[in-house]
Amino acid sequence: MTDFDNEPIGGKLADNIMYFGRALRVAGLPIGPGKVIDAIKAVEIAGITNRSDFYWALHSVFVNRRDQREMFDQAFHIFWRNPDMLNKMMSLMLPSMGAGGGEFDAPAPSQRLRDALFQENEDERERDMNPGEIELDSRGSASAREILQGMDFETMSVEELAEARKVVANMRLPIMDVPTRRFKPDSRGRRVDMRATLRAGLRSGGAVIPLKFRKRARRHPPLVILCDISGSMSRYSRMLLHFVHAITNDRDRVHSFVFGTRLTNITRFLRQRDVDIAVEQITEQVEDWSGGTRIGVTLKEFNAIWSRRVLGQGAVVLFISDGLDRDAGVDLDAEMERLHKSCRRLIWLNPLLRFDGFEPKSRGIKAILPHVDDFRTVHNLNSLADLADVLGKEQPRKEESLSTMQRSVA
Repeated sequence: MTDFDNEPIGGKLADNIMYFGRALRVAGLPIGPGKVIDAIKAVEIAGITNRSDFYWALHSVFVNRRDQREMFDQAFHIFWRNPDMLNKMMSLMLPSMGAGGGEFDAPAPSQRLRDALFQENEDERERDMNPGEIELDSRGSASAREILQGMDFETMSVEELAEARKVVANMRLPIMDVPTRRFKPDSRGRRVDMRATLRAGLRSGGAVIPLKFRKRARRHPPLVILCDISGSMSRYSRMLLHFVHAITNDRDRVHSFVFGTRLTNITRFLRQRDVDIAVEQITEQVEDWSGGTRIGVTLKEFNAIWSRRVLGQGAVVLFISDGLDRDAGVDLDAEMERLHKSCRRLIWLNPLLRFDGFEPKSRGIKAILPHVDDFRTVHNLNSLADLADVLGKEQPRKEESLSTMQRSVA
């Protein structure tokens, strides 16, 4: 990138900062005119002399949450990569990126970032190449809802993510009712309620003693959710938090935790009715968002501090993670075994399972797999809908794919 010493802040650079802010807003960041003005002032005050100073000057204004860092980082690398980009941003025409290395090389941009930067360009190109309209018979094609249901969260655009969040907000997660130790009155019950029978006899003076019956009360068990928010899960964790929020506001006795290198209880944040406020509070509270993963350490903390508090009365545990552990599975086998023995049912949701050639090769996955009752994918809306069917079953049953993988691990 060229030096910015000779570039007047009120000239093309200010215009390009405005276009950059517009691209970030389309990509999902809350960027308004006020932030764009502040960014221009920050660049002017900082006295930009190199690319790094320019990066952090814009970062200090446009990024205010941890989960926004990755999107800003990718957008910056693409938008300001070419030295001639400052003269081409008026039309948002970005050249194709080569494989050249650099100080700020970043991973492949997300789909919503591509849409934000290339949307206007693609629309113009389609109008030039297709001057006439072509009518298609869509009766035999899949509906938009069906396509959205099967689309991977990682490849969704901004509009598709918004539609997916609306679907997730209306999701309900039925869990089968289980018998408890308590009883409740029931005229068709098989157990005689002696206390109720004696009280009824006293009311009638003892002349007639009507028998009263009772049966065991049934109630859905507690639901405990452990969600991985490490860097490898960052493109799924935000959508899954929307899913967890919908569950928390639909039923009682839901306890939610997120983990990366440390464990954080987010249950009280998810009780907030507004999902956007809830997610914002979580990202401000969680310090290890999109960082490393230490599954064994965080599970050890959960088992030691939280297990007795939230796993009573036959709790069902949803363990959401890709199983990639920075500590190579240290203590993970023992802690997963303890977690499995403490709950009624342990279900592992792993987005990596969406690949047909998936094999449990990492040490973390091999340590976790023998201790789960169900092993399922979680990468699109269909997988979340299938989860409701699994939790509705009366008895836990291991899937055939799980048994096959466990034999391969052994």
